[in-house]
Amino acid sequence: MKDNPVLRESLDIFFGEGHGFAVYFYLLIILAPVEFFSLYLPSLDAQMWSGSANLFKVCAVTALLLTVYLALRVANQEFAPWRFKPVKRWVRENGLAMSAVGQGQLAFLSLHVTLSILLCTPLLIWAGAIARTPFPRVAGTFLLLLFYALSYGVWGLVTLALWERRAESRQVFIRCFFFFLVIFSAVFYLPVNPVAFLLAYLGRQELPPLSIGGLKAPATTVHFTFHLLIGSIGLAAHRWALRKEDGDQPLVHSDFIFRVNGAVFPW
Repeated sequence: MKDNPVLRESLDIFFGEGHGFAVYFYLLIILAPVEFFSLYLPSLDAQMWSGSANLFKVCAVTALLLTVYLALRVANQEFAPWRFKPVKRWVRENGLAMSAVGQGQLAFLSLHVTLSILLCTPLLIWAGAIARTPFPRVAGTFLLLLFYALSYGVWGLVTLALWERRAESRQVFIRCFFFFLVIFSAVFYLPVNPVAFLLAYLGRQELPPLSIGGLKAPATTVHFTFHLLIGSIGLAAHRWALRKEDGDQPLVHSDFIFRVNGAVFPW
């Protein structure tokens, strides 16, 4: 995988040329003040730096929203988009298969999500220690952040494959997708919402089961089934979009021939 040219290009653009540093700067410059003020402001009327029982919850939810949102934007190539080579050029000029293009994009998305969570780790561990959150809950939170960011982030790759030349359409779709599934999904069924589920997980609360026709399904089962479907459909849609792009490729000049009375003529 390390020899994948699409992955190498993304690494060079993000870390070699420094275009990706802004992503991680945004992540830390938002999470750190949220943690500081969540700890400091509630204690002004008592003993300063006394800690807050909800500190880890606030920081975990903030990290969740930031990692998912930035994963979508990174997958959508919204940072230094002019530096990325279009998919058609990878196929035409480099002779790269569409499957290799998809693997490189998925590998870089996974690497970005992992690095984002690692950057959040010191702040989250500090918040967990102050709030006296049990270690299994802290570890489970990191796994949930990774799970959500990958499940949603793959849809950034879908939009990139479908509307590669329509940057504004991709950006609008990404933001609508984020606000609907990550925020407004709580209006329809609360346990499906990642923020609500994370808060319930940290607070050791049980969410109401899903009742359909007298049958009840546990909220945890419904939640993970829903997000596994979101991720699986996203992967399938990404593969389909790349194949569609491959099928829409115009024939290359040297490959287009026709026959007249048995003779072969290049076109």
